[in-house]
Amino acid sequence: MQLKIKKIHPDAKIPQYAHTGDAGFDVYIPEQVTLLPGERKTIPLGLALEIPEGHAGLLLDKSGLSHKHGIQSFGGIIDSGYRGEFHAGIMNMSDKPYTFEKGDKIIQMLIMPVTTVDIIEVEELSSSSRGDGRFGSSGKK
Repeated sequence: MQLKIKKIHPDAKIPQYAHTGDAGFDVYIPEQVTLLPGERKTIPLGLALEIPEGHAGLLLDKSGLSHKHGIQSFGGIIDSGYRGEFHAGIMNMSDKPYTFEKGDKIIQMLIMPVTTVDIIEVEELSSSSRGDGRFGSSGKK
């Protein structure tokens, strides 16, 4: 499968996989951005994508940024029909400012197949062993 990418920002870096077998590829920031403690920003990434029909791009945290620095992604889905610049929603959950330098990894993206379903309203749903059990329904162990 091919993923066509168009640079919108002259300093945008083409995403790449860090290691063979990685599920997600790294996406880089084209300009320096600082996030203050508790601040959230929607950051343009300087790229547009042509995701193949029947697939979507899922935007996810970089685990090192999340665990080490409290930098979290709002997540998001890029649909196959979208051709505009995509952005990363990022929040600094820590008590210290964090600066992304131009060219730093900011998020990762997974390209996933999408199943389109027929949505049908019904009066009743079939039963299951879980039923309507909510959070913690599987127990503590």
